[in-house]
Amino acid sequence: MMDESSVEASPSSVDSPPVSDGDGRVYLVPYRWWKEAQDPQPGSGLRGVPYAACHTPTSYGMKIINNLFGSDLVFNLRRDGDLREDEDDGSRGRCYALIGADLWAQALNRQTDSDLTVKKNGSFLFTEDSTTDVYPLILRISVIRETNILIVKISKKDNAVENYKRASKIFGIDSEPVHIWDFSGRTNLILMEEWNRVPLDCNPKSDQEVLLEVQVSALLENMICKSEAKKDNLQLDQSKLTGSCYGNPLMCNGSLGYSDSDLQNGSFKGGGLFGLRGLDNLGNTCFMNSSLQCLAHTPKLVEYFHGNFRKEINAQNPLGMKGELAMAFGDLLRNLCTIDRLPVVPHVFKGKLARFAPQFSGFNQHDSQELLAFLLDGLHEDLNRVKHKPYVEAKDASGRPDDEVADEYWGNHLARNDSIIVDICQGQYKSTLVCPVCSKVSITFDPFMYLSLPLPSTTMRTMAVTVFSTDGSIEPSTYTINVPKSGKLKDLIRALGVASSLRDDESLLIAEVYANCIIRFLDEPSDSISLIRDEDRLAAYRLPKDAEKSPLVVFVHQRLEEHYILSKRTNWKGFGVPLVTTLPDVVDGSTICKMFLKLLSPFRKSKDAGLDGEEDRCTSISFEANFNMEAESECPQEVEYASNTEGEFQFHLTDEKSKVMQSKIEMDEATPLPTTSKHLFVLVCWQTKVLEQYDTNLLNALPEIYKFRLFPKRSQDSCTLYACLEAFLKEEPLGPEDMWYCPSCKKHQQATKKLDLWRLPEVLVIHLKRFSYTRYTKNKLETLVEFPIRDLDLTNYIAGTPKQISNNYQLYAVSNHYGNMGGGHYTAFVYHGGENRWYDFDDRNVVPIAEEGIKTSAAYVLFYRRT
Repeated sequence: MMDESSVEASPSSVDSPPVSDGDGRVYLVPYRWWKEAQDPQPGSGLRGVPYAACHTPTSYGMKIINNLFGSDLVFNLRRDGDLREDEDDGSRGRCYALIGADLWAQALNRQTDSDLTVKKNGSFLFTEDSTTDVYPLILRISVIRETNILIVKISKKDNAVENYKRASKIFGIDSEPVHIWDFSGRTNLILMEEWNRVPLDCNPKSDQEVLLEVQVSALLENMICKSEAKKDNLQLDQSKLTGSCYGNPLMCNGSLGYSDSDLQNGSFKGGGLFGLRGLDNLGNTCFMNSSLQCLAHTPKLVEYFHGNFRKEINAQNPLGMKGELAMAFGDLLRNLCTIDRLPVVPHVFKGKLARFAPQFSGFNQHDSQELLAFLLDGLHEDLNRVKHKPYVEAKDASGRPDDEVADEYWGNHLARNDSIIVDICQGQYKSTLVCPVCSKVSITFDPFMYLSLPLPSTTMRTMAVTVFSTDGSIEPSTYTINVPKSGKLKDLIRALGVASSLRDDESLLIAEVYANCIIRFLDEPSDSISLIRDEDRLAAYRLPKDAEKSPLVVFVHQRLEEHYILSKRTNWKGFGVPLVTTLPDVVDGSTICKMFLKLLSPFRKSKDAGLDGEEDRCTSISFEANFNMEAESECPQEVEYASNTEGEFQFHLTDEKSKVMQSKIEMDEATPLPTTSKHLFVLVCWQTKVLEQYDTNLLNALPEIYKFRLFPKRSQDSCTLYACLEAFLKEEPLGPEDMWYCPSCKKHQQATKKLDLWRLPEVLVIHLKRFSYTRYTKNKLETLVEFPIRDLDLTNYIAGTPKQISNNYQLYAVSNHYGNMGGGHYTAFVYHGGENRWYDFDDRNVVPIAEEGIKTSAAYVLFYRRT
């Protein structure tokens, strides 16, 4: 008897091992029976000493045992000082008392059990006939399509014939073979003729059961009828029947896993539902739970991981996790796909995840789609059937038919990647790049695991731009426009021209303004607007179309700071948006003054004074000035004048950044044109008294490109999933950071890119790009996406030649995100075919939900399967 068990000896002394009395025999009796037979009076001395059976001792230990007990005793009894008498009442059947013949006789006198039988083993020699099976093999038997579990104990000493007869009696069959499947997955199939080969030295712990599933390969209907008919005749302890399922019914054809119909329905005929177990939240792990529930209800994956998936583990793959991730996921999935409704605690899986993906360690919130992407890729590498990846080189299309090139690319991909993930989750799309310079076309066919679709609102950008006139005809106006995020400056100018009712003989020049200075003109139409930040400020100037390339005069404003008004010292500070007009061929101080006053006309509070009155104000100005720049500004902050000035405005020339004085301006002298710059920059100092005559608030009103509070979001935007797909497949230019190297131009070019779907997978995962990230901002879109539930038809979006395969899909799971970017919460909606209804998986809570309730603005990842 090599299995560990608790044994008690009952001599009068607790320090000596048990010895026999009278005829020298000792009796091994169930401890519960012995306890009931003891003298109830205290102090009688009938108290046992706990002993436990141990592994075979060393040769030195055997010598000691032989000296004490002789050669007849071959099992080793270890005194177990940690076990108290009251810790185990013997009800588990694994505690025994070893007593002598006299105590045996006394116990018999106290017992009135008429059914008591004595088995004589004679000598304690360890032979096949003299052993007692303390730990019988415990089987939890579930008949396919039955939900009740029958617990049967089978002795390891029983041979194949005895086990076969017992199974035949239970299931009411005569000649059909009985197959035994190992629930742990480590043994594929134990045939009855191989039963005697099952190792007997597994040495299970006292609370461990070997769980197997027995399947009778008889006609299903006949088996069910017979089992129902004999149910009342079976003399079984009804307490051993349980509704909990430790394993899952297997197919009768000898293959592991569920049948497809069972997996899609999620139920057994005549039984309960499986797959409705929640997952405990271990601390901000709702993102993980959401993705896991969606995968755990993917029929093809469930079928695969309930089979012998371990034979496909590629432990040598340097890109994999030595199969540990796949085994952890398989174990978790098997736990989820049972009839049990108790939540599963995914400690082991979370530990493996954190080990191989440190970004998911700890208890921070993460993105469920990022977890899904890592998990699918990791499972693929762990289960990649390709042990040695060959080197493959993609050939250029060179005018060959797309079908031929696509099959070649797909064959190259399968030569290096072949797994269950590739089989059911990977598709292929066509990518077309066109060089904007030489029109070189490059076509490739790339695999995809999921589609990341932009929401239409994420493809557009809202921008605020203020438009100024260059002839003083109208006041400045701010316009809010929508332009493509990947668009160019010409798209911005076109949209702004429509919004501002730009005339055919006018054009727009856009400038970026910072600290009351123009820091650059945006005059290259092909520049990407992605270079413009949301916090930047843009001013647009209406120019005559024939003056687009003409030099300009840029007026930069300064005024006396208030706290220096009563001071002897005069300090000037920049304000307002620079004003711009065209520069004539010949210009003097008086002309500059007149141009500036004309530009100020829309800002004048009193509109009575005409241009003639303005000309009188252009008096001769002569002064000397020095700049005293503050280090923290790119524009002049203070200007000290050595002498008092006359007139309302004072003008002087400056450089492009308005930092350095170059020359003074005289009203009656010609002003030299700039030699180092295309434009003439003039610094205008406003006297305090003249500020009251103009509405300077109009000059200061230059909003940021985008400010969230200025553009409140509508309560519920909406779009269709097809619109998202069209936005994904739309031709667009590459970003400046993603430029393509053109083999013809021999340089990187900002090519245009067009995507087309070519090959669709069995399981189509669609990621809705609700989150947007920039260097400066984070945002989440709450757009409601109208997605089909039963009939997602992608036939019109396939660029390849139609094949004899369905392009229709049915939704079966949704990963949801509620809340904002800073945190939020993830849940999952899953379709359950057993009840033809949807369930809401919110961590450990699983509740039904109406079908019309699954379409929400929280939908983040959609799971479709081909129909």
